[in-house]
This record gives sequence, C-alpha cells and structure tokens, in this order.
Amino acid sequence: MNHQSFPMPPIDPFKRLHIYDGLMMNSERWLLAHNYHRRRQNVHYQSINQPGIVCGLGVRLIAPPPEVAAKFRDGRWLEIQPGIAIDVEGNPIVVDEATDRRYRIKTEAPVTGNLTIYLVVKYEESQKLEQQQNTEVLLECFRFDESTHPTAEEIELCRIELTPGTVKLENPVDVLFPSFNQLDLRSRIQAQSRPQAVIKVAQLKHKETNDEYNTAKQNLSILYRENLSFLIQSVTALYPHLQAETEIEQASLETSKSVASSVEPYDLLYLADWQIVELNHREISTIETYLTTGGIILIESQTNNESLVKDIKEIADKELNIDLKPWQELSRDHPLKTQPFLFAALPNINQSLIQVWQGGGIILVTGTLSNAWGLDDELLNRNDIRTAQELGINFLHFALRRRQMTQLIQ
Repeated sequence: MNHQSFPMPPIDPFKRLHIYDGLMMNSERWLLAHNYHRRRQNVHYQSINQPGIVCGLGVRLIAPPPEVAAKFRDGRWLEIQPGIAIDVEGNPIVVDEATDRRYRIKTEAPVTGNLTIYLVVKYEESQKLEQQQNTEVLLECFRFDESTHPTAEEIELCRIELTPGTVKLENPVDVLFPSFNQLDLRSRIQAQSRPQAVIKVAQLKHKETNDEYNTAKQNLSILYRENLSFLIQSVTALYPHLQAETEIEQASLETSKSVASSVEPYDLLYLADWQIVELNHREISTIETYLTTGGIILIESQTNNESLVKDIKEIADKELNIDLKPWQELSRDHPLKTQPFLFAALPNINQSLIQVWQGGGIILVTGTLSNAWGLDDELLNRNDIRTAQELGINFLHFALRRRQMTQLIQ
C-alpha cells in the first residue's frame, strides 16, 4: 500500500449561532447552526482518522445496459457494490442499493503506450439540487468518476492499466497480480486511525563519475534504495503509530539562487559512504542548512573501510562541527536505544557486528544493516531481519522526532 500524507484540518476558529430569546430564525441562520455541528464532526474525523473505504464498494464487470446506444455496448461496463466510504474532509459517502451504480470506463490509452485509469467516488455537496428543491429532505450525494491523477478528495475503488486499441475489461486471473485491462483492487485504502506521523525518506541521487567504479556504485545505489523500500514496508506492521511514504525519492543537494535544495521536504536522507566524501563545499553547505531544519543524514558504510569511516568522521567534525559518538557512549535513554524498540547492545547481522555513531543530525552505520532490511541472498534468518528492521525503525522514529521538535521552535 502506498501510504499518503493526508492533510490535517484547516486551522480556522469555529463560529456558531448566538442563541437568545426572541431570535428570529431564517434559512441563513439555520444553515449557520447546522454547518457548525457538521464542521465539528469533520474536524474530529480528520484529526484522528484518515479517509478510505469503510465497507463494500466492490467493483464487478457487467454486460452493457440494454437501454444505452449501440456504440456504447462494449466490454467497458462496471457495477459498484453498495458500501460506505469517508473522504479526506470527513464526509461520509453512502452508496445504497437504490443508487444507479453502473459505470462505463470512457478513457482510452494513447497509441504510444499503456495508461493507468482510476475509478473513484467523490462526495458532492448538492448534486442535482434543483431536482430536490421541492422536498423536505435533501439527499447527500456522490459521483463516480474516472481519473488519471486522482485528487485527495476522491476515494479509489479500483484501477486498470489500459492498453492501446479496443479493450474488453476482464477479471484478474490472480487478484493479487492483475494484468493489463484487468480490475486491480490492491491499492484501495481502508478508513482507519491516523498515524501519529508520516515520515518522508529520500536517497541522495547517485552522481555519474568517470572512475572505474561508477557502474558498481550505481548498482549499489539501486540495491540500497530497494533495501530502504523494504524497511519502509515493515513500518506499518511493526510500528503502526508511524507510517512512511513508500516511494523512496532520489534527492539532490544541488542548489541555485532561484531553486531550493530538493532535500528540504524529507525527514531522513540516506547516503552511501562514498557519497559523503565526494561532496563539494556547496553541497556540504546545503547539508548544513538541511540539518538546521531538523533533518537527519543516515550514512551507511558496508565495506568496513576504516580509512573511509575516519574521513566521514572528519567531515562531520571539521565541515559540520558535529562530534560523532559511538553507540557505547550514548546515554542509556537515548532515543536510538529506546524508541520505539529497546536495544541494550547492537546486534550481529549475518554474523557481522553492526556499529553506530551519532551526533547532531547524523547517524553513521558500519556493517551490512540495510541488506537485512530486504531479501538478501545470504539467506538471513527471520530474527536477523526483524532485528535489523526494528533498529531501522528506531532511526526513522529518531529522525521524525528531531524534525518535529526542531520545527516547533523555529
């Protein structure tokens, strides 16, 4: 599941109707009183929950309705099952049996390639209001739609990767691995409690170099990125109070007078050991600025190259004025050791000792810790993987807390 960072409710004061004896009621005042209670409900939901599907709202293939024109009688018709969803503003969407739940996918893929289309449902304040003017009760409405780029207000019901040409939609042979032109329900989001925070992680983009090791470095960067993705996937199961955006972005430290550094939005930036020693003065300055915003730099050295580790410590000391202390010298209640998982000592991963140094906004790790976050070919046992992931989540938690508290005082 691709976790999203849903917005918090707007910080606007509540306004309610001032009630007193003799107050004359009209439609404007009645709406003010009604909207006050409605907004309180929406803010309450947004504050502690996130949007999604509550129940039902499945999608199935159907034959074209007999009443539609012949040119629309094709294999693109769907029917949405009854159900309930809640949107990003806390508005309930109720799809009942009486609703016309049929929908035809109209979008076609370009001749140049495939196109992913999203079937969505969206709350509507006053759809067909004119038809409801002469009734005492107004029915809250919704709308089914299709989009290539769903908005936060839309609830995804399914997605389909369309191929060019004439398309007949199909049920997937395997619902967990749908193919082209088949219904894909894997990314539907369930309504659930909001996590305490959603952390954003990026990897420093690999810079092309002319040395003979460039290809090897590039391949390692890809591997490290995959390992980071596995760590992110483990967060929901191991520590659901925290979530992380599953897409590991590639960030750059290059800046100009008109363009800010692309690392600013991220809580944690991952660097391989060779990347830190290849930074120029401008990039070091960008990292220094990034650290003042509360960001964390996670540096991993898997080679156990003592000379390289020494160079990294000198850069931290002389360029960033940060003294990296070994794990053993960190206090017993240091967040890296205690939050959310307890580590009295660093683990051995695949019979190799992991070492950690920390100071300011930098965490330096030596050993193959990140390999154990994912599917390593060394056939790691389950305990090694779980231990490595829990230590990695401590890194993420530390990054998030440092970023939050730093920004609260700025």
